Amino acid sequence: MLTDTIPILSLSLLGPLALFALVSSITPGPNNVMLASSGLTFGFRRTVPHMLGVTIGFSVMILLVGLGLGALFSQFPWLYTALKYGGAAYLLYLAWKIARSGPMEDGSQRARPLTFMQAALFQWVNPKAWVMTVGVVATYTPQQGFLANLWVAALVCGLINLPSISIWVSFGMALRRVLHRPGAVRAFNMIMALLLVISLYPIVLEVLHH
Repeated sequence: MLTDTIPILSLSLLGPLALFALVSSITPGPNNVMLASSGLTFGFRRTVPHMLGVTIGFSVMILLVGLGLGALFSQFPWLYTALKYGGAAYLLYLAWKIARSGPMEDGSQRARPLTFMQAALFQWVNPKAWVMTVGVVATYTPQQGFLANLWVAALVCGLINLPSISIWVSFGMALRRVLHRPGAVRAFNMIMALLLVISLYPIVLEVLHH
């Protein structure tokens, strides 16, 4: 049997992995801040590609890091440094866009939610996604039968991530019923933009320590 030759993630690790994925996915971070703002500004349906990009992009990231991309960054640390600071700059750009966005009724129809590909690629410059990915690969993926377990881990994380992040989109949509005035919507988006900037504090601390 296949399970005799390729040990699959045991139940003793599956439960903790699922809990780790749930807590990591549902707690505040760059993805969830952006999704809440998108839910408020564009609604649930138009935010679906953004959600799918986050989930599938994160799962693919787990697979690629597990298959050796992490080792490449260890061998060429400047690549990781460039990605990290480039990601920080992109996060600041996204925060600026969120801060400037308002309700679609106020004439800002030119604004667009993140596409599937933009959201998927964003995971590579998202500090929280890196922490989650390294945690999954290093802590919850046994070395015996590593490849099969890596696929299981990526699948479990994806299945838990999607409903978790959809809560943030729903939260943003719920606020549409409360924040009727354009000024209130802009104020909420300003707060979300500020939270996005605050999420960069680990990188700021690293720079200060150097």
